[in-house]
Amino acid sequence: MTTLVEELLLLAFDDTTGRDRSGGHLELGLAGAIVLELTMAGRLDVADKKVRVIDTSPVGDPVLDGRLAAIAADKPRAPKSVVERTAKGLKQAVLAALVADGVLRHRRDTALGIFPVHRYLPNDPAAEADARARLGAAVDAGEAADARTAALAVLVYALRLERVAFPGRKAGPTRKALKAVAEGSWAGEATRQAVDAAQAAVMAAVIAATAAATAAGGS
Repeated sequence: MTTLVEELLLLAFDDTTGRDRSGGHLELGLAGAIVLELTMAGRLDVADKKVRVIDTSPVGDPVLDGRLAAIAADKPRAPKSVVERTAKGLKQAVLAALVADGVLRHRRDTALGIFPVHRYLPNDPAAEADARARLGAAVDAGEAADARTAALAVLVYALRLERVAFPGRKAGPTRKALKAVAEGSWAGEATRQAVDAAQAAVMAAVIAATAAATAAGGS
């Protein structure tokens, strides 16, 4: 079964062009997915505004386990800091895992006959189709049938991926529905706190990254 991290990446990539359509901040969203997935697996907790490791045992996925080990080796930090640190190199690691598992295929092209272009195209579309169907059902109902789908809604909302994930729907109502799903009931207060922290951390990190890029472009 694909992870929450992998589902988010699959939704963000265009099935025809094989390119990332997230707007440049996908790694931050993937890092938020790491925090959410490890929290739901009972490995992380968010308490006193810090992300803390409560169980270092592997979950069985190389990408998740590698990031869990890195978080465990560090001191407890604010969610935004954990997201920013966890994001480094994450997109490529998830792409490599999906290619190795046969979910995506990697194709090298050139733009204008000169510049190298890497495309990641569907090889086994079932995983993305399942994620999109679950998320679509949640948007229609205004609530998710399970915590995993609700977490995916949180991440799509935080990254403003509604147009990419639902190209056939109106963005405004879809975003409103995603927010309702993201704010829905969760299994416990600890998970609710982690969800709120991860969403806020991703959105804050995206804003900071955008501001830094704008400042660099204007200098």
